[in-house]
Amino acid sequence: MIPLYHDFSDATVLVFGGGSVGARKAKRFAAEAEVVVVSPTFDDRFDADDFPAVDRIQAAPSIEDVPEWFDRVEPALVVAATDDGDLNAAVADVAAERDVLVNQTDHAGDRAVGSVVVPATVEDDPVSVAISTGGQSPALSRYLRQQIEAEIENAGAMAELTGQLREDLKASQPPAERREAIREVVRSPSVWKALHSGIAKAEHEATRVMAQDDHGDDGSDAE
Repeated sequence: MIPLYHDFSDATVLVFGGGSVGARKAKRFAAEAEVVVVSPTFDDRFDADDFPAVDRIQAAPSIEDVPEWFDRVEPALVVAATDDGDLNAAVADVAAERDVLVNQTDHAGDRAVGSVVVPATVEDDPVSVAISTGGQSPALSRYLRQQIEAEIENAGAMAELTGQLREDLKASQPPAERREAIREVVRSPSVWKALHSGIAKAEHEATRVMAQDDHGDDGSDAE
């Protein structure tokens, strides 16, 4: 499988299953898409104060009903997250017939065309790091996510800072020099440290770093 980011703005995601897994998937996709969850019962997570708005339909779909739900919702992606393996397989089959992306939560290993894995992610907007074990080890994905969270602190602020610097430098520097200047900022411990004190201080430090004649010295303390 090849990692791929997908824009679900203005799209609909259909989730079969209202258990803990269905709740997790619904919450994830509701950050961007309209989400419809079909289930006879719903986990308490759906009632949490921080749970996003989703369309909950209390129903117990049968295998024969699955095509009708596709017709009704017209999803861009469907999640099969019920505790019924046969029903999940039927959802995946209909998705394949209709060229709809499908995330079958009870299936790991080799996957059919159109199958997707929803990875664990670490986010510091606009930076997003995805971690996947191909569905083999969710526990490992969670562990790696925890490790990476500590490593990308202030990455979002750095992305915003360097994005603005790139725009500012376009009028004064050719592409090659501009790229090297931005690389120096990203590699500079002093700029990362300054981000803890706010974007204004970091911008000042970044300007100092870029202005140095010796790009090998980023101004950080040496022992």
